[in-house]
Amino acid sequence: MEDKYNQLHLERYSKDLANLLCDRHFASYDTVNGPQLLGFTPVKQVNLFVIKELLMKWHHEMANLRSPYFDYEHEDVKEALLNFMNVVSRKILMKRNAFEPLLQKAVYDTFLMVLAPATVFEEKFLRIQEEITLPKLQDNLKYIDLEKQLFAGFIDTLSPSNRDRDYILSRFRLYVNANANNRTPLQEITDKFNALLPISDQELLRIAVPAAPEVARPTPAAPETEKDVVAPIHTAQREASAAPRPATGQGSLNERFKTAERPTLNENFYKGAAVASLADSHSNRKIESLKNSISINQRFSFINELFDGDNMTYYQSIKQLDEYGNSEEAKHFVTQELAQKYDWSKKQEHVSKLLHLIERKFS
Repeated sequence: MEDKYNQLHLERYSKDLANLLCDRHFASYDTVNGPQLLGFTPVKQVNLFVIKELLMKWHHEMANLRSPYFDYEHEDVKEALLNFMNVVSRKILMKRNAFEPLLQKAVYDTFLMVLAPATVFEEKFLRIQEEITLPKLQDNLKYIDLEKQLFAGFIDTLSPSNRDRDYILSRFRLYVNANANNRTPLQEITDKFNALLPISDQELLRIAVPAAPEVARPTPAAPETEKDVVAPIHTAQREASAAPRPATGQGSLNERFKTAERPTLNENFYKGAAVASLADSHSNRKIESLKNSISINQRFSFINELFDGDNMTYYQSIKQLDEYGNSEEAKHFVTQELAQKYDWSKKQEHVSKLLHLIERKFS
């Protein structure tokens, strides 16, 4: 079971610590390089998560290289790109404005390893993979120091036959609950960070507010060859989860979001409110600005998923949205200009979250 935690306090602490560590480093250096990065903080997991974020940036940049004129799937090209990446990875060099946001997120995600391991597993292991395979999942373990036995032990329970994201994530949650006694205590993590900037368990944790009971959902079907995590999944649940789903078309963005036969983007947003982030789904109060109200995790999600990893384009777009006078102008900018420019036809969940924030700003 994942702990309830004070998200705002954790974001504030992560920002303050990143600022403090950068003040110390950049007082003597103009940049941070690869060797410095490996030991930038005494908390090894923080350093590894910064490197992991850099790897994700690399994948986004490589995706932008795809061209209709060249065969990027050719083995010679793949090998050349791999060699290029190996060279570039040894030449890491960042200024403070590029490095500090990565450090802030790395601190935040390190705490989430203990507070919300399923969130970390989804982002670090599942979200970045175009195709999920056991070797790829195992390769991600090299960026894990904290709770490594938990993550490695879970991956060992999987078989190569099922690569469904929803099923794997559901199974991971069961595994975490079943191994709750073997997880790292929060106190152990706060003790490490206390040496850098004071923090306590009491500041991070909050009293959970009783919530309405959730409607039970069928557990995704399990391959027969996989090891049981907690207990065999009930046959009726397997049959329910195995029911065929209607096929969806591959029409253009306007066809998917605007035609009369299919729900519009705004309609999909209202129907899909349940997919909004935890902070958004529990609060509809008005916000004064998008820039100051988007959480660190949400910001990185928008940058990576909607803006192809381009920080500057993200900040310029959010700034422009904040300057609009009403929600209609802002939503038109999202659904007609940004969505078409960056092909958001398959990014409905993230677009819905952005539209929800716009609604709150202009409510």
